[in-house]
Amino acid sequence: MGRKPGSVTWRLWAVVAAMGFGTLVITGRLAQLQLFDHQQYAHEARLTHMSEQTLLDRRGALLDRNGYPLAASQDTYDVMVESRAWSNGAVAAEAAAALSPAAGKSAEEMLAAVQDSDIFEVNVATGLNYERAEAVRALRLSGVRLVTSSHRVYPEGNLAAQLLGFVGRDNTGLTGLEADLNAILDGSAGTIRFERDGLGNQFPLGERLEIAPQPGANVVLTIDRYIQRLAEQELDRTIKDHKATGGSIIVVEPATGEILAMASRPTFDVTRLDLSDASKAALYRNRAITDQYEPGSVFKLVTTAAGIDSGTVSPDTWWYDNGSLSADSWTIRNWDLKAYGSQTIQQMLSKSLNTGAAWVAQQVGPERFYDYVSRFGFGSPTEIGLSGESSGRVRTPESDPASWRSVDMATNSFGQGISVTPLQMCMAVAAIANNGMLVKPHIIRAIVSPNATTSFDPEPVRQAISPQSSQTLREMMGVVVDGISASYLDVQGYRVGGKTGTASVATDSGGYKPDAYISSFVGIAPVENPRLAVLVKIDEPKEVPWGTVVAAPAFGRLVQDALAYLKVPPTESALVSTIQ
Repeated sequence: MGRKPGSVTWRLWAVVAAMGFGTLVITGRLAQLQLFDHQQYAHEARLTHMSEQTLLDRRGALLDRNGYPLAASQDTYDVMVESRAWSNGAVAAEAAAALSPAAGKSAEEMLAAVQDSDIFEVNVATGLNYERAEAVRALRLSGVRLVTSSHRVYPEGNLAAQLLGFVGRDNTGLTGLEADLNAILDGSAGTIRFERDGLGNQFPLGERLEIAPQPGANVVLTIDRYIQRLAEQELDRTIKDHKATGGSIIVVEPATGEILAMASRPTFDVTRLDLSDASKAALYRNRAITDQYEPGSVFKLVTTAAGIDSGTVSPDTWWYDNGSLSADSWTIRNWDLKAYGSQTIQQMLSKSLNTGAAWVAQQVGPERFYDYVSRFGFGSPTEIGLSGESSGRVRTPESDPASWRSVDMATNSFGQGISVTPLQMCMAVAAIANNGMLVKPHIIRAIVSPNATTSFDPEPVRQAISPQSSQTLREMMGVVVDGISASYLDVQGYRVGGKTGTASVATDSGGYKPDAYISSFVGIAPVENPRLAVLVKIDEPKEVPWGTVVAAPAFGRLVQDALAYLKVPPTESALVSTIQ
């Protein structure tokens, strides 16, 4: 029986239609791939054969004033793994097991890092030295490559840890100078793009485009590593001897404002950082510039300076101390609750009499008194250039007319009811040492880049008091130290000046912490031509709180060694004992 012509025709057209539709679909898909999705697939194909790598040059070093490195970068290597190379579980486990000894990471950690990531390439190990990197390279594992990196090292250990700060895993500064100077230290990144084979190795004759990175600049600090070490040793010793909770020591060159040492406790171990412990975050701050405190009797130097420079009093001016002084409805008394009768201003300073300081402030008057407080830099940040610096707190008739009373000036005169930072207090004493000129403190001496060196000169701020008043104050400070027992303070070969302080610890609620004190000493050396201004602040010493007993010995030991180190000629005959 033959087939009907219509049946054959229908089937033929059905086949033709199916083929046409298939061709249309294929053509449409090709059009989509070629015209619309071309960029996407071209990019994916390029990723298969091309690799792009960020190039980082060495981060600049932080050097002390003599060129010794305090923080520097050491060349290291990171291990990168392509996710697709470890997509097969058995292959990945075998590769990770082989890589583990050389990379210094467990196979489990590396496998988890790759499997938990959806990016093309995963960093599975960082900070390898040259020997470990060579061991990785010798394995010739598919999809595994080495990237040049660097690791931050601190050759002097934890010296000046809070000041220097530290960097994160990406070598970006997180705290301290590492953060404040990050743009200077970091330089600029470069890139390299190259063709590679299936194992991730670069084609020798393949396409290659490289933009070279720029190295970071080295920063020369004003810090002297020897004097910094002295300061930290004396701080640690004093805290231990007096069971204190912490403290700060600052050493500054009065004429230039250069910070030779800046130490605070408690501190942290920069060589063993644990950023996962949030409780340690408070240890990272530089307490010498961030923490405010009531300075106590060391502030009597500012009050005395106001009285002398304004012509209101002289060192020999007499006043009568009956043991109390009235201000508003309050009564001011001496620290020992005694009355001393007729006294000179020099005796007021030497005996640290609160009534005498309040009397001087009353004679000067609030307008001039707070003008001098401002001249010495209190109530404003020093602008040293370190992040987190506090400005302190000074209440004046102008800043708080509704609440300010004359008793505020009376208590301010001997360092109560006024808040300062350790750096502010040290710079005020440095101004007295520097013929009355307040100089802006600075921590950077020079920035040395591949193309240029930028140096920083001293920046005078203002004449706080006249040179004549400065000389008078220095002599008065010398007399104060002459009256301190040599068992507490004895710098042989030099005449030094200073002032002790013992202050209550203020609380956030506005009162004072019971049985808690801050012991301090501020001083200059030598008196005749000061090379150093030093602040020693010890927080909450136990048993004995007096600045004479707690802080003055640390000042004496530090200054004795520092002056010898700086080769400052003795100004007095050193005591020499002979054995008969």
